Amino acid sequence: MPVDDSMFPFEVQQALFVHSLLPDRWDGMSGSYMGKDWAALQGLLDIYEIEDKKSVAYFLKHIEAQNMASVNKELKRKRDAEARKK
Repeated sequence: MPVDDSMFPFEVQQALFVHSLLPDRWDGMSGSYMGKDWAALQGLLDIYEIEDKKSVAYFLKHIEAQNMASVNKELKRKRDAEARKK
């Protein structure tokens, strides 16, 4: 059975939501994914009236680490496939 966001504690659900709103950062030269731009975090936490900011930021950092590893792994797989074609 696939994991649904509603199965997580409320703070994790909030972190997943905020993660989806933060803009991505990409390296212009290599095309590598560098994670989320955290500059808007405080504004988003305030706008959505998130009370437990510390816990949400903690979970957000873990979500970002997993996401960054996944995106960069997929990019590497695609680059390697392109290199094999040549």
